[in-house]
Amino acid sequence: MSTPSHAPDGLLVAIEYERHEPEKTLLHEVVREQLEPFLARARGQGAPVARFVEREIRAYLECGLLAHGFLRVHCDACEHDRLVAFSCKRRGFCPSCGGRRMANTAASLVDHVLPKVPVRQWVLTLPYPLRYRCAWDAMLMSEVLRAFMRALFADQRRRARRVHGIERGHNGSVTFIQRFGSALNLAPHFHTLVLDGVYPGPSYDLGSFVPLPPPETEDIARVLAGTARRILRILERRGLDSDEDALASDDPLLALLTAASIRSRIATGPEAGERWRRLGDRVEPLEDGEDGVESKSPIPPRCVREGGMSLHADVAVPANDRNRLERLCRYAARPPLALDRLEAMPAGRLAYRLKSRWRDGTTHVVMERHELLERLAPLLGSCRFLPGRHARIRFVTTACWRLARVGGTRWFRLLRNELRPMTLQERSKRIWILKRPRRLMLSAALVPIAQLRL
Repeated sequence: MSTPSHAPDGLLVAIEYERHEPEKTLLHEVVREQLEPFLARARGQGAPVARFVEREIRAYLECGLLAHGFLRVHCDACEHDRLVAFSCKRRGFCPSCGGRRMANTAASLVDHVLPKVPVRQWVLTLPYPLRYRCAWDAMLMSEVLRAFMRALFADQRRRARRVHGIERGHNGSVTFIQRFGSALNLAPHFHTLVLDGVYPGPSYDLGSFVPLPPPETEDIARVLAGTARRILRILERRGLDSDEDALASDDPLLALLTAASIRSRIATGPEAGERWRRLGDRVEPLEDGEDGVESKSPIPPRCVREGGMSLHADVAVPANDRNRLERLCRYAARPPLALDRLEAMPAGRLAYRLKSRWRDGTTHVVMERHELLERLAPLLGSCRFLPGRHARIRFVTTACWRLARVGGTRWFRLLRNELRPMTLQERSKRIWILKRPRRLMLSAALVPIAQLRL
């Protein structure tokens, strides 16, 4: 069965469907080989693997295999049949499902959500102790994100008053919560795509978008300082400034793997506690507390680092460059593991190529075959901890804001037919249309999103 497609010269060419055959990849081979020994070692140590981790890994092993279910697709024109295997549709490390979700999410954001205005990416990295707590505490993660967005939007409104004289501007953003770093380490951080300006009008008539000049280093430092102050108040209010570790008591194996992954250390075996093995032109040795990309590396433009936190805001996309915006959305929504970066070494070990060379010259991290699952397990978010969201879309105004999920099992349809303020009774009726998800409280004033002129 083939599908016609237009070539660059305008001619029609036939595209033949090919199954991606995941069972032939190196990742599938290693996971299939090491899963049962990994589970047996955990049971033997009295700390069995969490059920959601085992389910995620077993679902990946069944993804794309005809033996576990398929669709038979028939073409009446060419009289050919094709078998399309079922996918796992998981949010863990599956490269196929993660890549498809990445492409769909980016296309949906560019086509239906983000308006044609300048967009700037703000990347907030958290300190090590906060990474550990946020990795399995969804409510804390949400509060930290809310603190960051409040500090960022407050600075945008301040700059709008200073530059354009706009007293109460309205902001918009899309935030992707990433759990991973480029070396398969656990590093929860935020990629926030912010409309690089404000809407000057009231909430029911926002008016034309007013762009802002690029932020200076002082502005970024002010946002980071405001975020840090708010996070400290959150930790004090929740009583999280103590050394009590709830995860270690509930799931000691997951706590061990999480702590080792955050610090880039080997978790188990005779080399437990040692640094991850590395390859590359190691011209500058690392000191304790560094991982090749931390505080002593050169600071890029529009980047501030302080107290283990960093905030970067140098990537911006012009208003009409939709192709570049889609590439940026793909980057923020990418899955944690890329098949072409996982390589087999002659001695039976595995090497994972970094996205970019570290300051000390490291280009690959090296692991034994049985260590791969130990590094993938902390990256698997459970619905108990991170309730099914890879992106949060938040358009904030004074009296109207919208919160939705992108890439989840349910999509919130954009309601664009309301261009006027609604009464409280009308808003209450719309809440039932949205069918609010579990653990997400939706404000009654979030419905008239068409006012954002999407």
